[in-house]
Parts: sequence; structure tokens; C-alpha cells
Amino acid sequence: MQTPPFAPPAERPRLAAWLDDRVARLYPGYFALVMATGIISNALFAEARALSDLMLAVNIVAYPWLAALTLARALRFPRALWADLTNPRVVFGFFTIVAASDVLGVGLHLRGLAGLAFGLWLFALVAWLLLIYFSFGVLTFLNTAHGANVVHGGWLIAIVGTESLVVLGAQVAPATGGLAPSVFVLIHMLWGVGLGLYAIFVTLFSYRIFFFDVGPDDITPLLWVVMGAAAITTNAGSTLILIDSGMDFLQTMRPFMDGVTLMMWAWATWWIPLLLLFGVWKHGVCRVPISYSPMLWSLVFPLGMYSLASRKLSLAADFAPLRNISHGMVWVSVAVWGLTFAGMAFAAWRSFRDFRPPLAT
Repeated sequence: MQTPPFAPPAERPRLAAWLDDRVARLYPGYFALVMATGIISNALFAEARALSDLMLAVNIVAYPWLAALTLARALRFPRALWADLTNPRVVFGFFTIVAASDVLGVGLHLRGLAGLAFGLWLFALVAWLLLIYFSFGVLTFLNTAHGANVVHGGWLIAIVGTESLVVLGAQVAPATGGLAPSVFVLIHMLWGVGLGLYAIFVTLFSYRIFFFDVGPDDITPLLWVVMGAAAITTNAGSTLILIDSGMDFLQTMRPFMDGVTLMMWAWATWWIPLLLLFGVWKHGVCRVPISYSPMLWSLVFPLGMYSLASRKLSLAADFAPLRNISHGMVWVSVAVWGLTFAGMAFAAWRSFRDFRPPLAT
């Protein structure tokens, strides 16, 4: 990897070594940064357009940068990448690539860039198809009793990726011409797949967290994905309710979708106070200090998604009070995004400051 030309000459070898180290250790779920930034941008589109555009600009830089880092890791450190892909603890983090592509695609579609949005949806669909069976194969054949822990919540990122395909797919389907009916059927199927996966994972998650010992190390930001997965399922269901597929077969599903979508929103809402309680216990009672981790972006995303899901449900149900909840939550998510971004910048600076290149042998 080339060293940026703006670095002082004496710093260039050290900076190059540091960047190499960062690439080798790249967190597979770092695309959650794009997810969090994009979902807040989309939620702000109707009420704070300038801030929404600014956050989209951040994403237009972050998405290709993370893609380049991931590609560099695959080329320079294939063993490290393969180790993550075959690790039941972290393989589901790669679904952030799917969700990030779809969230960015929605932001571009809102601004009339339908062609780019469709390209991102196709890429996300292919990535999802590759990951969904590979990840569950890893979970089935490589996991052990002391391996991946469902309480960490990372497995539910697979649901987030699945439902994100529904949201963007509903936007791009009308422009696919003769393929539109097939796309509409596909996204309804994916919504159902996401529901099935959520039912499985949340049952395991709840059983583990309520009936077994839980330590401070078990309480991570990934826990918030249990709420975020329910929120994006709500968003996807509301999106399907609001679109006109022109197919009687799909229209007959509306009553079922109405009820399930409302229940998923209620379930997401129920989790918020409990997740806050977990945080108070870890950081207040157990005195674990708060520090930046890339997993924090998996906490920011559910907050933004809950805001957007509440707004979308208010439109689907024609229930205006939900818009007040959406309005309040979006600014909470903006504040948490700002703190997390500042933490990321400070952590990067401190990491570079303390980095010592390995001695040549």
C-alpha cells in the first residue's frame, strides 16, 4: 500500500507500516460505519437535507475506502481474511457489506441516481447469496460448544443484510421493466426469510441471555443488533405495504404484513430500555470504562434504523404520533454518531502515535 504523499518523509515508512498493520487487522464488520452513516442520512432526508447530504458525502468516501481496504487485505493478507471468514464468531460481520451497499443505494436513489442504486442492489444480492450459505456452513461445521456465542448479537447482522435487500429492492423494482414482478416476489420472499431467521436467532439469544450467566465481556455494542434487526424488519415490512406491486397474489398478504410489521416495531421498542439497562450494568455497576471499538457502529445503526422504521410505519399505518418518536430518535442517533466518529478519529490517532514498526530481521 502506498504511503500518502502528504506525510513527512521521515514518517512515511512508519505510516506505511501502520497502514499495513491496520489492513491486516481490519474488522470484518467495519462496513457498519457506512450502515450507520447512511441510515441517519436517509432518516434526515425529509427534515434536514443539508445534514443528510453531508452524511451522504461521508459515505461516498467511506464506502470505497473500506472496499479498497478489504480488497487490499484479500490480496496482501489472504490468510487473515480467510481466518475471519471461517471463524463462527466474526463471519456474520461480513453481512455489513450487504447492508452498507443497500443503505448507500437507498440514499442515492432518493437523489435520483437510480442506475447506481440498482447496481449496488445487484452487488448486495450476489454478496448475500455467497455469504448466506457460506456463513451458515461455517456455523454448522466449525462452531463448537465454546465457540461463537449468540449473546454477542453478531449473528443477527445476517438478518439486517437480508432485510436491507427488501428495502432497496422495493425502490429499484419498478425500473426493471419486465423483471419487476419477479423482483417484487423475490423481495417479499426475502422479507419472510428475514422473519424466519429472526425467530430462530432471537429465541437462542433470549434463552442464552436470560437463563445463563452473563459477564461484562458478553455485553458488547453488537447486542443492539437484536433491536436493529427488528427495526429494519419493520422498515422493510412498511416499505412493502406502501408499494404497489400490481400483483393480486402479493396484495392478499397485506393484512398479515400489517400485523407482523407492527409487532416487530413493538418488539424493537421493548428492547431499547433493556439494552440501556445492560449498558448501565456494565459501565456503571461493573465499572468497565467506555472506549472506542468498531463494534460501536453496530450500536449507532439500530438507533438510526429505529427512527426511520418509526417514520415509515407511521406512513404505512397512517398513525401520526409515531413521527414524533422518529423525530426525537433521529437526533439521538446524530449525537451518538458524532461521539462515535470522534472516538474513531481519536483512536486512529492514538494507534498511530503508539505504533512501533516491527524490527527488520
